[in-house]
Amino acid sequence: MKNETVLITGASGGIGKELAYLFAKDGYHLVLIARDGSRLKSIANELQNKYGTQVTMIAKDLSNQEAVSEVYKELQEKRVQVDYLVNNAGFGLFGEFAKTDLDKELNMIDLNIKTLTHLTKLFLTGMMERNKGGILNVASTAAFQPGPLMAVYYATKAYVLSFTEALDNELKDTNIKVAALCPGPTQTEFSSRADLGASKLFKSGVMDVKQVATIAYKEFQSGKTIVIPGLKNRILAGSIRFMPRKLVTAIVRRVQEREQ
Repeated sequence: MKNETVLITGASGGIGKELAYLFAKDGYHLVLIARDGSRLKSIANELQNKYGTQVTMIAKDLSNQEAVSEVYKELQEKRVQVDYLVNNAGFGLFGEFAKTDLDKELNMIDLNIKTLTHLTKLFLTGMMERNKGGILNVASTAAFQPGPLMAVYYATKAYVLSFTEALDNELKDTNIKVAALCPGPTQTEFSSRADLGASKLFKSGVMDVKQVATIAYKEFQSGKTIVIPGLKNRILAGSIRFMPRKLVTAIVRRVQEREQ
C-alpha cells in the first residue's frame, strides 16, 4: 500500500467510480463521497475485498456547503489525511435559460463551483504543509466555449478550467500536481440527469467511461495540467481558439439541439 489517501467526490458512479478503482488498484486508500450511501457501500466492499485498500465512505449531498465543512471535520476527527483530491461531483441541466428551473441551476453552481472551491481550499492547506499531493478537477470540453441550451453548466465548467490553470501556476514551484480533466460526451448517468439523451451531441457518439478514467489517471499521474481524452475532443477544443466566438456559439447550439 502507498499509505496515501485519495478523496473522490461523486464516487458512486461514472468517472468518479472508475477513478476509485484505478487508485485502489495502485494501492491508495480512499475516501469516497456521494449522495447514494448504498451504492457507495457496494463499491467500498468490492474495493476492500479485491485490493485490500482502506475505504472511508461518506454519504453527503455536497451541494450543501455545511456538508462540505462536516466532511472536513469528520476526516479530521478520524485522523484521515487527504493526500489527493478528486473534485468529480457535478451535474448539468438542458434547456433555454429563460425556461429552466432556477433552483436546479443555483444548486448546480453550488456543487460545480462552490463545493469544488471549498474542498480545494480546505485540503490544499495540508498538501502545502507537506509539499506533496495533487488535485484533479473534473471540468469538460464544455469549458472551452459558451453553451446555449446548457448556459449555466458550460459557464461552471469554464470556471473549473480557469481556476485549475491558475492554481497550477501558483503551485508550480511545489510538489503538488494540479490538473483539469476535460472529457467530451461520455457514457455515464450525466446525460440522463441533464435530460440530454436525445440531443445531437450525445447521439453523435460517446466515449467509454473506463477509457476516459484510464486516460485521466495516467495523465494526472504524469503531471499534465489539461487532460482531454479522445483525439476528436482534443482537435475540437484546439480548433475553437481560431474561430469567431459567435460562430462557435452557433455551432454549439446546433449540436446541442434535440433531434426532431
